[in-house]
Amino acid sequence: MMEATTQPARKQPQADYRITLDGRDISRMFAPNLISLTLSESRAEEPDVLDLVLDDTKGTFAIPKRGADIKLSIGWVGESLTDKGAFTVDEIEHSGAPDVLTIRAKSASMTNKMHERREKSWHGVTIADIVGTIAGRHVLKVKVEAKIGRIRIAHIDQTHESDMSFLTRLAKRYDAVMNVKDSNLLFMPIGSGKTVSGKSLAVLNLTRASGDRHRYHIAERESYQAVCAHYHSNTKGKRKSVVVGEENNKNVKVLPEDYETEAEARAAAQAELTRVKRSQATMSYTLALGRADLFPEMPVTVAGFKPDIDETPWLVKQVTHTISGDVGFTSALELEVRDDPTTDRHRSHFRKRNG
Repeated sequence: MMEATTQPARKQPQADYRITLDGRDISRMFAPNLISLTLSESRAEEPDVLDLVLDDTKGTFAIPKRGADIKLSIGWVGESLTDKGAFTVDEIEHSGAPDVLTIRAKSASMTNKMHERREKSWHGVTIADIVGTIAGRHVLKVKVEAKIGRIRIAHIDQTHESDMSFLTRLAKRYDAVMNVKDSNLLFMPIGSGKTVSGKSLAVLNLTRASGDRHRYHIAERESYQAVCAHYHSNTKGKRKSVVVGEENNKNVKVLPEDYETEAEARAAAQAELTRVKRSQATMSYTLALGRADLFPEMPVTVAGFKPDIDETPWLVKQVTHTISGDVGFTSALELEVRDDPTTDRHRSHFRKRNG
């Protein structure tokens, strides 16, 4: 009789991380006491946020100072860790019993001064000029995508408005990403599929087997097919309008702001129409095994769902990485429709649904 053989148990992958506080590696101190580590990466004006929750029942930890520097890398044991940049401690909470220390840190260089209100009028300048001037004021490195950086603005006022708020408004007008990441002030088109330096981003291919939770949603409230923007003629001062999209369509969204030139009005209308199309469908998807290399603006395709979902080209809007004893290491994605010039399938799909 043959002797039964036992197969060795398959090892589960183990999450790994490296955390430094003011240059000192404190990963080993955190390891036995870490309740959860959550990193939320966004492309909008909100900073990236790192939340650390620690078991302090033994009184192990001193309360860190606000403004302390944290650097984070995450991944899996046995693999190279992915650098997630630098953060500044913004909030601390100690609660109990049992005693728990919670540390919240935000993207480095998202300084308070960027939220101070100021007065300035900008005349005949490019977006690169504006972003460069503001970056210099806050000692930040500038990363502006070349094409959008060359756009010239006839006139725009920054009236009792912070630099952060002003740049956010400017980015929205041109459907751009504006954010501060690791001491870099970024300004680039949304969904370009490229880095600021012009390097193409690889398309991330996900399958139904990659995750354990998803939610697909279509919204009727933003089913506009055209956008109208108003501007003033330089010669006669008359109020004129420009429409971008399907002009004969009755479902036209009208922007409330008046623009200085026809070119600026057209750019704002085009940006809003693109934004509306992206938001017509959204999808949230949690990966069972976290991917530290994921970040906002990555193009995504999915497979194994309904045909309508699989045929839609997606774009990462936000990603939240979580490491904890309960769930291991997971990555939750917030996706929206990517404008893919190689196919009109998703456009016709939305037109059919919206009549």
